[in-house]
Amino acid sequence: MSEPPLKTSELSSEITHYSAFPALRLPRLIAVLGGTTTIEDCLIALRHLVDPRHLIQGPAIMAYEEAFAKRIGVRFGISFSCARVGLHGLLRTLGVGAGDDVLLQVPTHVSIPNAIRYAGARPLYVDCRLENYNIDLEQAAHRVTPRSKVLLLQHTFGIPVDLDAAREFAGRHSLEVIEDCVHALGSTYRGKPLGSHGRAAIFSTEETKTISTTMGGMVVTDDPEIAAQMRKFQQACPLPLRFLTAQYLLKLILYHVMTEPHFHPVPRMFYELLGRKRLLPEAITDAEAKGLRPQRYEQRLSNAQAALGLSQLKYLGENIRHRTSLAQTYGALLPGLGYRLPTPPANAQPLYVRFPICVADRDATIRAVRPKAIMGTWFSSVLEGAASTSLIGYERGSCPNAEMLASHLINLPTHPRVNRSDAEGIVAILAASRPVSAPPVTRTAK
Repeated sequence: MSEPPLKTSELSSEITHYSAFPALRLPRLIAVLGGTTTIEDCLIALRHLVDPRHLIQGPAIMAYEEAFAKRIGVRFGISFSCARVGLHGLLRTLGVGAGDDVLLQVPTHVSIPNAIRYAGARPLYVDCRLENYNIDLEQAAHRVTPRSKVLLLQHTFGIPVDLDAAREFAGRHSLEVIEDCVHALGSTYRGKPLGSHGRAAIFSTEETKTISTTMGGMVVTDDPEIAAQMRKFQQACPLPLRFLTAQYLLKLILYHVMTEPHFHPVPRMFYELLGRKRLLPEAITDAEAKGLRPQRYEQRLSNAQAALGLSQLKYLGENIRHRTSLAQTYGALLPGLGYRLPTPPANAQPLYVRFPICVADRDATIRAVRPKAIMGTWFSSVLEGAASTSLIGYERGSCPNAEMLASHLINLPTHPRVNRSDAEGIVAILAASRPVSAPPVTRTAK
């Protein structure tokens, strides 16, 4: 992080098009999600709602897949309703099934091991390294079995895995490498985009990610055989429901309005009430939280959502520059305050979808910052979203670093509606409430 943060004037000019209400002068409250959409995106959503002839099927899907693959630097992109469906199809394409093991790290989201389990395989959980929250390959060497077929590499928060070490490990154990890039659109390793380093990769465009189609996923690959099989799998998936697609579009518009910083303090209580009453479509079902396969698990992406993805890819460069600038601000101002900051591996250029820090008292820190911003809590469990980790095959105590982080991680916002002044204000609050001591360092289990 040697480059200085952008000047405030430069930062403001880059994010002007993200503000829906520039004339309002209400107190700013930064939402943890949202921030990637524009008025143009809302108009695209409204157009498809008013004229639904191309709501589900249409030309935007292929155009979006091609543009996404080009952005990653590979030849093929295949879209799905969410990343977990793409991962499930990818495992099947690679012949992973009953009797096979897949190595993956924790913390992660419950949808990832579920996709492995739904394919008939067994997830082998590996602890993370505390300096970057990515897989601990030393522990993985103790967990690998003769049945292991895949090394699934999660680039947590957009921090690249040490891919040189990971590829050497995979080669030594004859493992296929799949990159989990759900956090990592825009990150690079040795100057090459993440998603282009393994046999294939999955991306997410769910509403909390670098770009948002409310829900959505993409598989990318340079392998024509994998691409052909994934295309067959995609065509076998049912089309998305019209009602659900309309809900996704309405949710995008609602979030765009409600998460505007000058407006967010007003509807925050209403926003939380909608979540409690489950009046908005959710990222996972109750069945998935319990490890059960839901109905209509395999679905395609709608044309309307693809049109939204295309729109946001146009601004991805600005999005990346903005998030990079804010990460540099956090990285420059936070050292010395008693919080544990991430340390990316050599040759890694992270694009932080959120900037993670480890705090001694997470609840107290969240309360302290709440007047300024709503903090993120990825990951509050080793398997985020799981009703019970034991239902998903996780053995308590097997990954102590991840279990410690589940009580101590908070995530600072980097999205385009956060400006330099917001970031400085958040850091000022963190400085005033600095911890008595840093969270304990635990030893990784073998």
